[in-house]
Formats: sequence, structure tokens, C-alpha cells
Amino acid sequence: MVTGRESHGREERGSRAADSAPGGPPAGPGQPVIRPGLCSVTFRRLPAAELARRAADAGLEAVEWGADVHAPPGDPDTVRAAREASDRYGLTCCSYGSYFRATPDEAAAFPAIARAAVLLGAPRVRVWAGGVGSRAAAPRERSATAARLREAARTAADHGLELALEFHSKTLTDTVESTVRLLDEVGADNLRTYWQPPQDAPDEDALAGLSALVDRISAVHVFSWWPGNHRLPLADREDLWAGVFGLLNGRGVPLEALLEFVPGDDPAVLPREADTLRRVAAHR
Repeated sequence: MVTGRESHGREERGSRAADSAPGGPPAGPGQPVIRPGLCSVTFRRLPAAELARRAADAGLEAVEWGADVHAPPGDPDTVRAAREASDRYGLTCCSYGSYFRATPDEAAAFPAIARAAVLLGAPRVRVWAGGVGSRAAAPRERSATAARLREAARTAADHGLELALEFHSKTLTDTVESTVRLLDEVGADNLRTYWQPPQDAPDEDALAGLSALVDRISAVHVFSWWPGNHRLPLADREDLWAGVFGLLNGRGVPLEALLEFVPGDDPAVLPREADTLRRVAAHR
């Protein structure tokens, strides 16, 4: 049953999604294209209220609440607490970071995730494309994963939600080519993808991949790793992110840039990282 409050929230969310989703209206003159935000998984140890306060104090505008700690789909009271935290500190909940992988044993799990996203006030659910890489996936497995994502997209649409694929190794979105192919195979109007720099990819390779996906991106996860998964201050890969935001700003379509990993998982560095993000996100 949808309460009056949740119904009103859905109307607001639908309007907000139409304004900010890729493929929606372009930003007007002088309007910002990139909305800076934070993935709650960055600070799993912090209570939702403290995380939201720190994000707001750092000048961030949006939050992706993760389903693992801060907003588990089977715990509506905790989901409501996350929503209340972001509302209290003036943050937009831009996404629900689920861990739905469209595997056979998860096929029946997505409706509960969609209901949690509605309760959270998120216009979009982040999902994963299976549990094996594109080279290892047999054709039948790939087809079945696409079918389960298609069904999840239908369920999401019934709840007024978008889906976005995690762009990640060891899934069917481990390469740009496989991601584009999967989006076409699913064929859902409300399915797009996230993007993040592939591990150990030189700047020019990462930017070439982004360029091929740029019209199908909902948001980007922002971090600075090099080499491997060694975490650096965001400013240490400023050239990469200046190139990223140059491409994204060139589209003129609003989207979120969400800080995900910071050195040492240390909340004390968030203001510095947020300052770098806002500054570099203005690059054109």
C-alpha cells in the first residue's frame, strides 16, 4: 500500500528525475551540469545522520544510499531513517545503491528493492550485470542475465524508477563494448549505466571509453586510484577528472558525480575531496 506521503514523494521524484536524468532537458544558461554528491558506502561505519551532515557541511548536494548498511531493503525503518537524514540536511537522494546482480537466485528479489527505493525517495536504482566477466560468460548466461535485467527494468518502471548498471570488472559491464551491447540487448528505455575509471587504465584510454558511453550515462563514481586500487587524493588524478568533466559538461545534461572512495576511508578528508570535486567538475 502506498501512503499519501509516499505518493506525493513519487510525484516529486518523477519530476526531479525528468529534470536531471541523462537524455532529459539540457541545462539552461548558467545552470550547473554536474551535481556533486557522495556514495554512502564511502563511510559505511558512520550513522546515516552523521554521514548526511558531513556531506552537507562539505558542500555536497546529493547522496546515493547503499543497500548494504544504510538502507537495507528488508529494513524499512532503517530506510526511512536514511531518507530523513538526507532530507534534514538538504541532500537530494539521487540513487539507491543496490547489490542486485540479476543472477538466478536473485530473480525474485528486485520488487522489494524497488519498494525500498520508493520509500527512500530515490529516482534510480543501481544494479549489477551478473556475476562473471563478459569474456567468461557463456551466450546462454548472458542472455539470461539480460532477460532478468529486462524484467527488473519493467518492475522499476512500474514504480516510477530508472535503473543504472554498475560499470565494473567481473560483470557484463567490464568493458565499454560489452556495456553498450548489454544495454541494447536489454532494450529498456529506463536503463542506463554508471561509469568509473577502469582500474589501471591510462587517462587517454579511460576517456576514450567514456566518450563511447557518454550519451548513456546516468552518473559517475568519482575516486582516484593509482596504481591498482591504491587510494590517492582526488587531486592526484586531476588531469583525468578534468577530461571526464570536460566530456560530461559538453553534453549540457545534468547528472551526478558521486565521491566513492577516499584515502583511508577517513571522513576528515571529505571537505578536501569535495572541494576538489566541485572545482574540477566546473571544467569545460
